[in-house]
Amino acid sequence: MKKRVIASILAAAMVMSSLAACGNNDSAAASGSSVSGTSSASSESGSSEGSGVITDNFANVDTNGTTVTFWHSMGGVNGEAMDYLVNKFNEENTDGITVEAVYQGEYDDTINKLKSAQIGNMGADLVQIYDLGTRFMIDSGWIIPMQEMIDADGYDISQIEPNVAAYYTTKDGNMYSMPFNSSTPLLYYNKDMFEAAGITEVPASLPEIAEIGDALMNQGGAQEVLAISIYGWYFEQFLCKQGLEMVDNGNGREEAATKVVFDENGGALNILNAWYDLYEQGYAPNVGRSGSDTATTDFTSGKAAMMLGSTASLKQVLEDSGGNFEVGTAYYPAVSPDDQGGVSIGGASLWALNNNDEKQAAATWKFIKFLISPESQAYWNAQTGYFPIVTAAQDEQVFKDNIAQYPQFQTALDQLHDSAPEYAGALLSVFPESRQIVETQIEDMLNGNVTPEEAVTNMADEINKTIEEYNLVNG
Repeated sequence: MKKRVIASILAAAMVMSSLAACGNNDSAAASGSSVSGTSSASSESGSSEGSGVITDNFANVDTNGTTVTFWHSMGGVNGEAMDYLVNKFNEENTDGITVEAVYQGEYDDTINKLKSAQIGNMGADLVQIYDLGTRFMIDSGWIIPMQEMIDADGYDISQIEPNVAAYYTTKDGNMYSMPFNSSTPLLYYNKDMFEAAGITEVPASLPEIAEIGDALMNQGGAQEVLAISIYGWYFEQFLCKQGLEMVDNGNGREEAATKVVFDENGGALNILNAWYDLYEQGYAPNVGRSGSDTATTDFTSGKAAMMLGSTASLKQVLEDSGGNFEVGTAYYPAVSPDDQGGVSIGGASLWALNNNDEKQAAATWKFIKFLISPESQAYWNAQTGYFPIVTAAQDEQVFKDNIAQYPQFQTALDQLHDSAPEYAGALLSVFPESRQIVETQIEDMLNGNVTPEEAVTNMADEINKTIEEYNLVNG
C-alpha cells in the first residue's frame, strides 16, 4: 500500500502541476485551503487493515520516558492555545510522557512535509491533518486507525459529538482519526440592517435571501445583500443541505470514489442556478475566492447585510466589526426552502502514525485523550471558537462563561445537533484538486464565461478525469 501511495504522490505531482494553489485565510477556521500539485488518492479503502502495532491493553503498557512528537498547523492565537495544552499535559501527566509539539505551517505544508518524511522513512507520532486529507490518510498505510486505540483503552466513543465523529468514520463503523478542531458554516447577518429594513425572520434558503434583497438595500442601507466567497467548501455544504451525495460508493465512505454524482442527482445545477440568480439580481456580487477575505471585510465593515463563514470565525468577526452593529448568526442556508439535509464539519483531526512501537502508540493515545477531555475541549473552544468535540465539555464553567459572552455561538451548536450523521459529507482522495476545479468553474460562471449547465459539466468531467488518473496509478 505504502509504495502505491508514494507512486501516487510522485505521479500526481506531474499530473496536477498546472493547478494553482488557492490561498485561504479561513482554512484553519473552516476546512482547509487547496493543495497545489499534491495527490492523495487510492482505489483501495484500506478500511479492513489493522496496524499490527497494538497487541495489548494500553493499561498494561509502561510509557515512562516516552517522547511523543506532535506535528500541528495551529498558528497565531490558535497556536498559543495549542502550546498551553501541550505544556499543561507535560506538567501534569504522571505517565512519564513528554510531548514535543512542532508547528509545521499551514495545513497544506503539514501534509506535504508528512509525505516527504514518510518517503524518507521519518515522521512524527501524531499529526494534525485537515479534512481534505482524510481519504488519503486512510489509504496511506501509514497510520494506526484510531479505532484500535479506542478499543485498546476501552474508551467510550459515545462521549464524542456523533455528527462530528461521523465525518471521520467510514461505513464499516471504524473511526480512523480523532476529531479535534471542528467547525461548520453559518449565515452571519447584520441585525441593525434587518431591523431598519423591517425584517423579523432570517432567511433559511438562497431564494429567501433574494426575497428580502431589495428591502435590505433600500431600507436597510446595505450595499450588498450577501457576501459569499467562491469556496469549494460552500458548494459541498450546499450538497449536504440538499441531502445529496457528491461522489459514488456511499459518498466515498464505502470505498474510494470512482466518479462524482452531483451532475446526475441534480445537486450541482440546483446550487449554481440559485447562486447565479442572486448574482444576476445584484444581491450577491462576485467577491472573489475565499483566500481574498473580501467577503468578511465587506460584512464586518457594514457593507454587506449577510455573509457565509465558518463558526470558528465568530470571534474574529465580532472583533473586526468593532461593535458598530449587532452581529447575528443563523443556520447555513439551504438551496431550496424544501431541502431537508444538514451540514458537514470542516477543520482537522488527529492521526496516529504507525512507528511499529506499542509504547509510542500508548503514549500518543494518552496525549490524545488529554486533548479531547472535557476540560481541554472547553478551554480550546473558548480560546479558538472551534466546537468542543465531547459533549461533557458543555458542562465546564469555562464553556458556560464563553457562551454567556458570545451567545451567537449557540447557533453553531444547535445547527450541529439538528444535523445528522448521514450529512457528514464526502471522502475524496483528490479533494484539494476537486475544490480548485469547482471554484474555477463558479468563477467562470459569475464572469459570464460559462452557463450554470456548462459549469456543472466541466466540473464533473475534470474531477472525474482526476479521480480516474489517481485510481489508475493506485489500481
